[in-house]
Amino acid sequence: MTATNFITSAQRTIKMEADAVAELQHRLDDSFVTACETMLACEGRVIVTGMGKSGHIGNKIAATLASTGTPSFFVHPGEASHGDLGMITKNDVVIVISNSGSTAEVITILPLIKRLGIPMISMTGDPGSVLSQAARANLDVSVTSEACPLNLAPTTSTTVTLAMGDALAIALLESRGFTAEDFAFSHPGGALGRKLLLRVADIMHKDVEVPRVLTSEPLHQALLVMTEKGFGMTTVVSDENKLLGVFTDGDLRRIVDAKVDINNVTMADVMSPNPKTINGEILAAQALKIMEDGSITALIVEDEHQSPIGVLHMHDILRAGVM
Repeated sequence: MTATNFITSAQRTIKMEADAVAELQHRLDDSFVTACETMLACEGRVIVTGMGKSGHIGNKIAATLASTGTPSFFVHPGEASHGDLGMITKNDVVIVISNSGSTAEVITILPLIKRLGIPMISMTGDPGSVLSQAARANLDVSVTSEACPLNLAPTTSTTVTLAMGDALAIALLESRGFTAEDFAFSHPGGALGRKLLLRVADIMHKDVEVPRVLTSEPLHQALLVMTEKGFGMTTVVSDENKLLGVFTDGDLRRIVDAKVDINNVTMADVMSPNPKTINGEILAAQALKIMEDGSITALIVEDEHQSPIGVLHMHDILRAGVM
């Protein structure tokens, strides 16, 4: 095969699978609604099962359901006949995937599922199969042909089945009002989880780490505080610890350029009033956006009494892995 032949083959496969998925939307009917309602009413878990390539797709569908608010896991039908059927309870719902609708390992456990009275949803390519007829709802995932030129290797059929599984998961997600924060709780170890869960209060510097000087204090005292705390800035507060302003390295450069005598001015003379502040309960990712938009590297965190309670530096966000 030449390079052109490879690309032509790939284009044919992609088109066949895309057309098959597009056709799938026209087959969504009352059975899909029944499947969704059955899964929403489930008091246990949604158990997905299937053999071979259907099993691999089933594993992914179970994982997608679990991460979008529907407790779910995959059970291998062969192992189910040798003890793993005990993982399925009467409170569960079973999704069985079989393109033919007559896979031996699946049919073997079918009577046991029915005997326990467990609601069953099937995904098959044959609406008239034994499995389809036994299901409370059968989702038609049939295809005209596989992308495989021999029409043997599961290709188009597995893509369509995967799309149907995604359609179920998203329909349930929307029905439950599943939020981005809910999603993050299922993914706390990833960058997404950190962006959606980590709040400013979790990573800010607080208490004695917060640089603060009074408006009446001389500038040279503020410089000592800035050097000690290491943020390149200090808050300027009233006697009641109310935030009145901020003084930064940039402010210092400006007054030096203006030849101001740093020994004869107070913070009230040189501070920048009305500094940019944030609430400790906002997401760290939101604070990062504020920093980027304002071209600043640190933010003051204040409480409901307008007292500075923390400082968040860009480095804190970097260390937390939010970026």
